[in-house]
Amino acid sequence: MNATQLVLDAAKTALVLIDLQKGIAGLPVQPHAAASVLANARALADRFRALGAPVVLVKVAFPNAPGGLRPITDAGQAQEAPEPAGWSELCAELDAQASDIVVTKRQWGAFHGTDLDSHLRRRGIDTIVLGGIATAIGVDTTARGAHERGYQQVFVEDAMSDLHADTHESTCRYIFPRIGRLRSTQQVLAALA
Repeated sequence: MNATQLVLDAAKTALVLIDLQKGIAGLPVQPHAAASVLANARALADRFRALGAPVVLVKVAFPNAPGGLRPITDAGQAQEAPEPAGWSELCAELDAQASDIVVTKRQWGAFHGTDLDSHLRRRGIDTIVLGGIATAIGVDTTARGAHERGYQQVFVEDAMSDLHADTHESTCRYIFPRIGRLRSTQQVLAALA
C-alpha cells in the first residue's frame, strides 16, 4: 500500500458499497469473509453518515431481469429463472438509513444505466470510497466507470471480497493502484477524522 497519507474531505466524498445484498453476501467469498466485509462496510457507513457525507448502497437485480445482459459466453448461457427470494435485499448489517442513496443496477458496473453519476454530481462529489462484493466484478467494473468519469477513488481492501482470493488479490495489486488509492478501513476512518 502507498505510504502517502490519505486525507478525505467529507463534503466532497461519498461511500459507494457494491452488491452487499443477501443473495451475494451469502456466497462463499475470499479472502475476507462476508461478515468481516459487512462489519467494515458498516463502520465506514456509520462514519460517513455521522459526517453528513453520502452513503450509496448499490444492489443488483437478478441478471435475467429486464435490461440484464445475456451474452453468449464460454462460461455458458445464463438460464432464465426467477430471482430467488430475498436475493436483492440489502444486508441488515448495513443498517440502511432513509438518508442513504439506493441504486439498483442490472449490469456489473453501477454507473451503466443508473442515476449514480447524477446523484454524485448533484452533491458536488469528486471522490468515492469503494467497497463490496465481488472485487473483480461489480467493484472493479464500477471503479473503471468512475475512472472514466473523472472521480478520485479510494479502494477499501478489507471492505471487499471476491468469489476467488486470487482475483481479489490480482485486482487489488494490478488494477486499483493504477486508478486510485488502496487503503484499509482503519486508514479511511482516520482520513475522515
